[in-house]
Amino acid sequence: MTPLFLIGFMAAGKSSVGRAVASAAGRRFVDLDDVISQAGEPAAALVARDEPEFRRREAQALADAIAAATDGPVIATGGGAAAHGDNLERMRAAGLVIALGVDVREAERRAAGGPPRPLLGAAATLAARRAPIYRRAHAVVDTTGHSIAEVVSAVQEVERSWQRLPAQQRDATIVALGDRSYPVTVVPGTIDAASIRAALGTPTKIAVITDRNVARAWLKPTLAAVAGPEVVVLEIEPGEASKDFAVYQRLCNELVERGLDRGSAIVALGGGVVGDLAGFVAATLYRGIPFVQIPTTIVAMSDAAIGGKTAVDLPAGKNLVGAFWQPRMVACGLATLSTLPGRERRAGFGELWKYALLDGRDLWKAVASCAAWAAGPDDAPPPAAMRDVIERSIAYKAAIVGRDEREQTGHRALLNLGHTIGHAIESASAGGLLHGEAVGLGLIAACRISSQVAGARPELADEVSEALGSSGLPTDLDRWLVDDVLARVQVDKKRIGANLRFIVVREVGSCEVTEIGVTEVRRILRPDPTA
Repeated sequence: MTPLFLIGFMAAGKSSVGRAVASAAGRRFVDLDDVISQAGEPAAALVARDEPEFRRREAQALADAIAAATDGPVIATGGGAAAHGDNLERMRAAGLVIALGVDVREAERRAAGGPPRPLLGAAATLAARRAPIYRRAHAVVDTTGHSIAEVVSAVQEVERSWQRLPAQQRDATIVALGDRSYPVTVVPGTIDAASIRAALGTPTKIAVITDRNVARAWLKPTLAAVAGPEVVVLEIEPGEASKDFAVYQRLCNELVERGLDRGSAIVALGGGVVGDLAGFVAATLYRGIPFVQIPTTIVAMSDAAIGGKTAVDLPAGKNLVGAFWQPRMVACGLATLSTLPGRERRAGFGELWKYALLDGRDLWKAVASCAAWAAGPDDAPPPAAMRDVIERSIAYKAAIVGRDEREQTGHRALLNLGHTIGHAIESASAGGLLHGEAVGLGLIAACRISSQVAGARPELADEVSEALGSSGLPTDLDRWLVDDVLARVQVDKKRIGANLRFIVVREVGSCEVTEIGVTEVRRILRPDPTA
């Protein structure tokens, strides 16, 4: 059995949860702070007196624990262990790493009156700096508002999901949703057949839903990967226009006619349109059947295929009818990016820049390092750094979805950064703009609005515009700020009365949800020159 490492911010419950997980399974438990304290000085006192020395001893204690981990222990680390040196990389190489998430205020409440914590005074700043690092764990399990028993169960389900993966796929990200937890894998080539078959189980029939363009390049290897029972293939026309009720109804009718039943499964092979549509079919046919996502675009790999949002469009706007229905697995093969048309490749960077704004400067720099490829020749192969960019984006979304699957706490709303104005522009363009292109314009709009309502630097909008331009995306926001677009903002599904739930950007890596009046959005984006 491989070791289980628990990382996360102070007072997240690593020791309590770790002991309970170990006790339930009869495994050995190791608390690194206790190991360090055995030398004679409590860990907290050593941190206060000489933090560099504490980090040195911590790294050594971790190395010793990994070397002795042949019996698969549960190892709880200190709050800063994963953020120093190569500790996180060594833990991931040795076993499963789960980050326990906690709101800063909850951490401060839990820590009050307890043992001394020298770094508690800078909790908010420290938590913000470490958050991107914690998200690089295999999974993030939220603890805020949950009992120890609930967290223990969630950790156990993540471990089960991880253990079902073939050994070569255990660098996957796990979306932590209890007994519905599932892996998101990223491989340099095409999809891993063993992982797909394990996720599908033993369905009576499999339906592969794809579009005609994707089918020409990737249907054959997909059919080889899902080989087993009878496989039905249904193709749709590429493009957003296929996400409507007529296509949805046709697919459902054909699947019933072809003999799929409640024991069958669906494979969504394609970009965001295919994933949304096939997922909605899976969510509603026979009141729900299993499905697997095999995304073939940057937008789908980094965003659309993850998190269980499925939908079709209405004339009034995008994704207004849909359901939450989680896949059994998301399998990303980066080789599929080699056949993306240049425009779709560039459009994918609209979502990647969104994740860079959400996650922080490290991801921003990583996306920037790949921007020249996006803007370059259509036949240029993706740079090796794209794998890291996509994996970091996946990790961010997985952490958010695990915390707020159905947008009930407000955390998942962060993923709508740039989408309020972006969706309105996309709908008004009537197919003239791709989703990622419109989202990029929405990011510029969000930064403009943020400078007036959230104190963001006025030049941030120009920096975002320059970044978008470097990857070949359109930046001409003003030409889209017409009555039709601003009217569509009023029917955004995130509207609450006269207000919108809007994502503001204070700085790269610092975004938050706020409410803003619809009329205020119009005033900021298209001010009255006579006022």
